[in-house]
Amino acid sequence: MTKRFLAAAAFVLLSSTVSATDIGATFETACPFGDCAAGISLSYLGEFVIPTGHMENGVEFGGISGLDFDAATGHYLAISDDRSERGPARFYELDVDVDASGLKGVSVVKQVTLKDKNGAPFAARTVDPESIRLGKDGIYWGSEGDGKALLAPFVRVASPDGSFVREFKLPEGFAPTADKSTGIRDNLAFEDLAVAPSGDVFVGVEAALYQDGPNPSLTSGSLSRIVRYDGATGEPKAEYVYPVSPIPQAATKANGGNDNGMSEMLALDDHRLLAVERSYAQGFGNSIKIMMMDLTDATDVSAIASLAKNDQRVVPARKSQVLDLRAIGLVPDNIEAMSLGKAKGGTDVLILGSDNNFSTSQKTQFYAFKILRRPQQ
Repeated sequence: MTKRFLAAAAFVLLSSTVSATDIGATFETACPFGDCAAGISLSYLGEFVIPTGHMENGVEFGGISGLDFDAATGHYLAISDDRSERGPARFYELDVDVDASGLKGVSVVKQVTLKDKNGAPFAARTVDPESIRLGKDGIYWGSEGDGKALLAPFVRVASPDGSFVREFKLPEGFAPTADKSTGIRDNLAFEDLAVAPSGDVFVGVEAALYQDGPNPSLTSGSLSRIVRYDGATGEPKAEYVYPVSPIPQAATKANGGNDNGMSEMLALDDHRLLAVERSYAQGFGNSIKIMMMDLTDATDVSAIASLAKNDQRVVPARKSQVLDLRAIGLVPDNIEAMSLGKAKGGTDVLILGSDNNFSTSQKTQFYAFKILRRPQQ
């Protein structure tokens, strides 16, 4: 969850002269990684914005950091990254009004409080919800943890009413440490969650663990780990390396900061996933790129304690850019949520959502794309 450099965002959003892409504009990547069976084609269906400050049941709406489609209801589950500070940690059921002619609206159907292991709402700052998916036995959701407070990240399963069902096992090397020798970096931990058709669950960190190397910079990337779980048991099966790209844009404000990280993943099948690389540069704004990755030949690095001090050959996940939101004429906010879904007429769609950080200089933004073609097995 990006909470840095918010002061300049209002100017960026209000002063931009970039015009939005026309409805129906098509974007195709015919052969990612040179693999034409992995081709993907999307058609733009529009944007919908919910302003910061919107209230639902007396609680401020925002912080949307994960999104998933529920075929049983035709609605979407969306998790808020509120750390039980504005209201109890929660997820929403959303109605996304989109059809072949465009994205017309997003509305809240209901709000559900997440419960801790004791059946109570989470106390303030004891959780940082960042991702949500529907699994075979419930709602899978992830907490980023808190590196400063030494709170470990986790993935749990909840019932539809938000009650605790079970927790996945955290692999060695991910828990935060006081000396920062190993484990998650603060605010750069479990951001990404995907469920494959097989039931396997993928969980990714936004940027490298301390022992695996540095954060992204303008000249070098970062080695993020993706954990592959057996969804039925919650036991880790493998770990892979996802190479986060260097920061794509320097800050345009004097002495301004910038960053880049993997803010979401979405399974297309059992080995291909989409990933959001979300960057922010102070004075410029967000850069959002959608990547496709393929884990087929990626090395299982679960037995490698440190990628930075490793002499074994490691093959990372292959990746290929399939969409750059700024390059197609959009002005994206802090995109952290991504879901496949169905439009009102049954059309396959890709929905993106942003985390407004509950900041008046940002907004909750949704984008919709019609899926014209997706990878074939």
